[in-house]
Amino acid sequence: MARKTTISKEVILDAALKMLIRDGYASVNVKTLAAEIGCSTQPIVWHFENMAGLRLALSEYAMAYAAKKAASSYENKLDSFEFLGKAYVKMALKEPNLFKFLYLGENPLGKPYNLKDVGKGKHKEMIAIIAEQTGLNEDQVIRFVRDTIIYSHGIATMLATGVLKGTEKEMMALINKAANAFILNEGVDPEKI
Repeated sequence: MARKTTISKEVILDAALKMLIRDGYASVNVKTLAAEIGCSTQPIVWHFENMAGLRLALSEYAMAYAAKKAASSYENKLDSFEFLGKAYVKMALKEPNLFKFLYLGENPLGKPYNLKDVGKGKHKEMIAIIAEQTGLNEDQVIRFVRDTIIYSHGIATMLATGVLKGTEKEMMALINKAANAFILNEGVDPEKI
């Protein structure tokens, strides 16, 4: 009879995520993860078969973790968009290894978003609501959202890689200043929004 594993998949993924956040993606392998948990490699192999299976499961787990932290309960879509930007910058500041994994090419599942998707699919409703709330038309909102994402990603990338130093408050002030300039560029006074 096969021996039943006492180490759950959740325990393994929690430990792998902690290692990823603390030490970076390259640090996570079957042996180091087993040492982190304090078990043999057997439960890891039993749950995930091999390193490729573990890496895919860890990718999904890390993306769900990040999505949960970035989830907003704001009714106002513009406030939700701002909250998402803050969560993004906060991750780059406080969990740079996770940011690099999710957004700078280490994730085996690929890119988490595509700028061509702004205004399409699940984002279409958000764009329409922001347009209604701001008085901008949908094309203007799409440009505003796209430009703000590009600018925010640049700041977050510089933070996560150590090129830029600063507090969350300082970084959000930079992003808000740029967002106001993007709105002004669309011909709308940001003070009236």
